[in-house]
Amino acid sequence: MLAVADCHNDLLLACQHRRERGAADPFGDDWLPGLRAGGVALQVLPIFTEEQFIGEGALRRTLEILELAREIAALHAHDVGIVETAGDLDRILSDGRIGLLLALEGAEPVGSSLAMIETMWRLGVRMASLTWNRRTMLADGVGETDSGGRLSSLGVEAVAEMDRLGMVLDVSHLSSHGLAHLAEVTAEPFVASHSSCRALCDHPRNLSDDELRLVVDAGGFVAMNATGRFVAASGCPTIEQYVDHLEHAVSVVGEGAVGIGADFIFDLLDQVDPILGRQLLLRPGDLVHIEDLKASADFALLSERLIERFGAERAALLAGGNVLRFFRTQLPE
Repeated sequence: MLAVADCHNDLLLACQHRRERGAADPFGDDWLPGLRAGGVALQVLPIFTEEQFIGEGALRRTLEILELAREIAALHAHDVGIVETAGDLDRILSDGRIGLLLALEGAEPVGSSLAMIETMWRLGVRMASLTWNRRTMLADGVGETDSGGRLSSLGVEAVAEMDRLGMVLDVSHLSSHGLAHLAEVTAEPFVASHSSCRALCDHPRNLSDDELRLVVDAGGFVAMNATGRFVAASGCPTIEQYVDHLEHAVSVVGEGAVGIGADFIFDLLDQVDPILGRQLLLRPGDLVHIEDLKASADFALLSERLIERFGAERAALLAGGNVLRFFRTQLPE
């Protein structure tokens, strides 16, 4: 089985909801066995701001979930560890544990206070996006189609601050104009943690071939999203169609800059009562999943499919090798 680096799993939010409903150890009960079964070596854990916490509640909610991540790492210290440095990553993997890398999905916790970026850094956040689909004070998400979509002046300052700290910028969910603007104002690598290929599925959450090249030319990587309607516009999406997205990305940017950002939304919806607004960009009826690729344990089957399609050496790069190499380079020593 291949070692997997998954760049997007919202399990922290789901664990928070389970804890609030009285579960003592939702991570150990609901997620750790699947991560182990799927061969996950590194799991990026984004913190997403739900609609009801937008505003001043966003920072408090984020701090609660960051604390939960620390509690999970302490309770399961023999199985996982939080990755803040390249050294952490190597030590955790050499111990046979799973690395957990903390990220922000959207800058709602920052608000208009750029000092919060360094606060997040001190608390262990190593990757962040400026937006989800909605607008923040820093930029417009892909759901804001009528505004021009570039970064705000505050957003440009935020990018400079993230660059100074070494926080990896994530452009998944950023508007197309915002992505182009970001490329103009940063000289540091940025990534797309969970975006598939628009050439295969014409959805606004996917990236065009030119956008794939823009990310990789900047030194970053693109990680393919396994959410059903981002993989296939109709019908029942399959694991083979997901591998098609990986193969297309490889054909555009090369095998050394493509990875996995599965975004297993049904893992989340099993635990959370979502507010499905306009900005989700999927109607509730469109929330379909790939039957054989809907949770972390299914990475075992994906590993087999990758080896069949690409051979063992190239498959290992796509499953996790490319992402692990990137973070070994970009994280502080």
